[in-house]
Amino acid sequence: MTTVRVRLTLVYSGLFLFTSVVLLIIVNTLMRQALDTRIARLPLPPERPRPAPAPRLGEPEPPPPLSELVRDVIHYQWDVSALTIGILTLVSVVVGWVVAGRVLRPLHRITATAQRLSLSTLHERIALTGPKDELKELADTFDAMLDRLERSVEGQRRFIANASHELRTPLAVQRTAIEVGLPEDVGEIRAKLLLHNRRMEHLIDALLALAQAGHGLRERSPVALGEIVRFALADAGENGRGPAGVTVTSRIAPFVLRGDPVLLNRLVTNLVDNALRYNHSGGAVDVTLADGVLTVRNTGPEVPKERFHDLFEPFRRLHTTREQGAGLGLSIVASIARAHGAAVRARPGPAGGLEVTVAFARDPRADLAAGT
Repeated sequence: MTTVRVRLTLVYSGLFLFTSVVLLIIVNTLMRQALDTRIARLPLPPERPRPAPAPRLGEPEPPPPLSELVRDVIHYQWDVSALTIGILTLVSVVVGWVVAGRVLRPLHRITATAQRLSLSTLHERIALTGPKDELKELADTFDAMLDRLERSVEGQRRFIANASHELRTPLAVQRTAIEVGLPEDVGEIRAKLLLHNRRMEHLIDALLALAQAGHGLRERSPVALGEIVRFALADAGENGRGPAGVTVTSRIAPFVLRGDPVLLNRLVTNLVDNALRYNHSGGAVDVTLADGVLTVRNTGPEVPKERFHDLFEPFRRLHTTREQGAGLGLSIVASIARAHGAAVRARPGPAGGLEVTVAFARDPRADLAAGT
């Protein structure tokens, strides 16, 4: 694939070569016609037949006719002109390459800024200086678009923060009223109300986490992912989530990345919870962290291949389980992984269930901050 710079260089050199060849043909043709016309007008002395004398030894040969001189001059002119055009064509390629680079430099700046931007760096601008031409207009339009996008994202972030407070507060009040206000003799109704209250809180927390991850990371700090995985496994073991008799094994190698520790904890917790919840009695869960690749596999019901594209979509529940989750677990995992520049993929487990892999990129700055 040829770049715009290469194409511009070829256009510059092609135009130069074409105009030079046309100029060479016109000049040499007119020169030959002019010389022939001048020679034809020269007065020639009358020729008298006389015997050609035998050339003597050491005498120079007679000069050639004028027509041969004209032909030699024209041939020499063609040779010199062709050599000159060839050299100048090479020079035009070099000059065209340099000029095209200078012309396209603002575009490279615009492209670099666009590639560097994310939801957490929307405050950056191109701020292109120079004459007000098409490239300056393009950069200004891009900056104006970033202004609108930054205002929109900031408005959504404020809405998420306000919603987090306004939605959690009534639920906390409701839970307190249920626990304190209802007598013990209505235990079944009390337990059911508390269950629905907790489900609503979990749903709101999941939606807020999904929205926060979708809006990118505002700040990054070194995070020890191995410690987060160990904490999530310990928390899952203490709370006894999932069917009885599930065996959990883990192999965790140290790994440090720059990111949001709260969101990363949510990512690992969701993966472990899903592996435990969507399992069967006596099943197994295996968690591996090696070279920045987190793999969580479990046993359990098989997932149909046609449903794999639904795994990371929000509010998609698989019919292979009786759990009444909100269908946000793996979609939150995918959103948090994207916010951290990680790749997520899922495939069927060798003994049923799922194998979910999250591959994080190694950040030298995180290793330096961690002293590794």
